[in-house]
Amino acid sequence: MSTIPVFGNVKDVYGPETSDVEERYAKLAAAFTQTHGEKPDLLARSPGRVNLIGEHIDYEGYSVLPMAIALDTIVAIKVDRGSDKLLVSNTDPKYTAKEFTVDPDQAVDTSSHHWTNYVMCGYKGVFDFLKEANRDVPSAVGMRMIVDGVVPQASGLSSSSALTCATSVAVMAAHELSFTKPEVADFTCKCERHSGTQSGGMDQAISIMGERGVAKLVDFNPVRASDVKVPEGAAFLIGNCLAVSQKAVTAHDRYNLRVVECRLASIVLAMKLGVSQAEALGYSTLSEVQKLIGSLEESEKAVTKHLHAEAYTAAELKEMLGQSLETLFAGSEASLLVLKHNTTGYKLHDRAVHVYSEAARVHKFADECKDTPSLNRLGELMDASHKSCKELYECSCKELDELVEAFKSAGAVGARLTGAGWGGCAVALVKQDAVKDVLARVKEAFFDSRIESGVLRSEDLGQMLFASLPSSGAAILKGV
Repeated sequence: MSTIPVFGNVKDVYGPETSDVEERYAKLAAAFTQTHGEKPDLLARSPGRVNLIGEHIDYEGYSVLPMAIALDTIVAIKVDRGSDKLLVSNTDPKYTAKEFTVDPDQAVDTSSHHWTNYVMCGYKGVFDFLKEANRDVPSAVGMRMIVDGVVPQASGLSSSSALTCATSVAVMAAHELSFTKPEVADFTCKCERHSGTQSGGMDQAISIMGERGVAKLVDFNPVRASDVKVPEGAAFLIGNCLAVSQKAVTAHDRYNLRVVECRLASIVLAMKLGVSQAEALGYSTLSEVQKLIGSLEESEKAVTKHLHAEAYTAAELKEMLGQSLETLFAGSEASLLVLKHNTTGYKLHDRAVHVYSEAARVHKFADECKDTPSLNRLGELMDASHKSCKELYECSCKELDELVEAFKSAGAVGARLTGAGWGGCAVALVKQDAVKDVLARVKEAFFDSRIESGVLRSEDLGQMLFASLPSSGAAILKGV
């Protein structure tokens, strides 16, 4: 299996059109020299991503279909072997610097949602992996680190995972370690959970394993990825609805709540299918329950048959499971926080229907991309995905719905939210010859009013509305 590639020039990473990127790297190197008095030893980059289809199903064990984008995070590092300090700063002054020790066992401070939490997740992940794999653990070395990121924060394009992955790759290179891409994808998923979110693995997998020209069908347990060719004559447009949703901050009543609901749905559904209470309590994901049933279609039917549409109360679930939810989730601080804050019940039916139907749509999308794909059929699958996210998983918001409708009205073949939701971005499928026209129409319908009201600066529009082709994954650069 391939390892994280090491390059000596920017063009090998980004392709031939790199003038802007080369300037960015030069500015980062200059900022590093100005701050620390010498050039960095190396740089590592890892991209954001857009998920074409397959939302909120990776943590249930199902395949997803993302592609890496050109927007990325770069980490510049200078090794200080005589130091026991990690000095972490950012080229953007609004992200304040912080100092840590090199102790890989230090906890991530989840009581404070500081941007460096993701740096520490990536740092810890390298050493955690070595220990779990029973490999030699090198002595941690001091490092000076400057981060430069252009993935919009809280946008649904995985800025947090890009930072976590870029940090892990940089730390690996600084300690002269080499791991396979699936290994890095797997441990960066696990280590990001130190931030307080129960990540499923898609974001890290595509950030590490992305390739120019292809999307990836990503599977889990173990992590692996296969190429899905973007249909000829198709393009993907990405728009930021400008509603901010910080996954780690809102996890207890959004992202992590959905993880808890899916776990509960898997247990209750297993019991309804005849699994003993004691055995059912060991079920973690809806994909495990599917093995009892058969196809995804039959699994969706089983949900409709066995789980009532109304929200389950904590008291109702306690009676069914023979124990309190606090006891069931005793080993998960993140889940216990969900239980503490949730007062509206648990919508097991709707969440499970979304998971099974979305998992089916992913494979229909991937299959459709083979041979002679129908763009209209792909668009229909994207539209159905958004409808399910909006109505069943309830992870959209009015701004996202408005942006999706703007894409559709402008001529997009299909459009849907992408990422965790509750804000951030939408992705639209358009015909290549219609890209300019659709972009102009969406600008007029959605963004112009926000520019006029001062919500968005006109000079920032290019990062909020753009076309994208599949980009490359994580890389190490030396001598740049």
